[in-house]
Amino acid sequence: MSVAFVFPGQGSQAIGMGKALFETFAASRAVFEAVDEALGEKLSALVFEGDAAQLQLTANAQPALMAVSLAALRALESEKGVSLARDAKYVAGHSLGEYSALAAAGALNIADAARLLRLRGSAMQKAVPVGEGAMAALLGAEPEQAETISGEAKAATGELCQVANDNGGGQIVVSGAKKAVEAAIEIAKAHGIKRAMLLPVSAPFHCALMQPAAEAMQAALAETVIQKPVVEVVANVTAAPVSDPDEIRKLLVAQVCGAVRWRECMGFMHKAGVDLFVEVGAGKVLAGLVKRTAEGARALNVGVPAEVENFSLS
Repeated sequence: MSVAFVFPGQGSQAIGMGKALFETFAASRAVFEAVDEALGEKLSALVFEGDAAQLQLTANAQPALMAVSLAALRALESEKGVSLARDAKYVAGHSLGEYSALAAAGALNIADAARLLRLRGSAMQKAVPVGEGAMAALLGAEPEQAETISGEAKAATGELCQVANDNGGGQIVVSGAKKAVEAAIEIAKAHGIKRAMLLPVSAPFHCALMQPAAEAMQAALAETVIQKPVVEVVANVTAAPVSDPDEIRKLLVAQVCGAVRWRECMGFMHKAGVDLFVEVGAGKVLAGLVKRTAEGARALNVGVPAEVENFSLS
């Protein structure tokens, strides 16, 4: 059996996530304490029992989701003897989850990952004034259709629209200027797409409008120590494995404006022999995508103590 550990992105957050891990496992508790110390605030209090609207803010959601993922992984390591260096063929993460994957594989320390994600979330929010950008899901679209629709929307409005996420199973997201994204929704209907709708997000992520955020991340990453990961990380923007620290830096910068090629990431890992995907952290989004992107593979979730206790790779 060949295993990949995968880490969720924004949208999986919920008040109370990770609290049971914190209360049950000392190794999990240490993760939340490290994140709180790195950020100089009690992010854990917000995550466990705070205001949902505050947690939803990108600058909070991103480090919070990383903390929950690493808390779950540390519990697996301490309670079940899991070792990514020994047990994983690859790791990968969806958007911000790539930082979780890198921290899990030892390329980033948890404190640096938390600070980078706080900056990333803040910079992405500031890059485009609220109301000027948008994202839309094109459900049932093929990648080529989504590219065509984005191009037609851009041509019709003179404003940016590009594919931001290809999650697999016909789940494709476009991002850009609000006028162009709204045009893409109407154009999609004309192309026979069964459902196209605006997403409740605060900024147009993973498109060229995020360039100011990419520049902020480039400066921060240049000052951050990145080690060679103990297992190869399959990068969002290339859907290929990476382990060289300088290349990791470049790809994390490119990821801010580039598309999350999740369907291709999953396809690469499955074709390379991975037949079990373990989603580590909050929610079950990535496990749900496994059957659409890696036919015949199994998926497990590890995000609460019972899932840690029941975990087995045999």
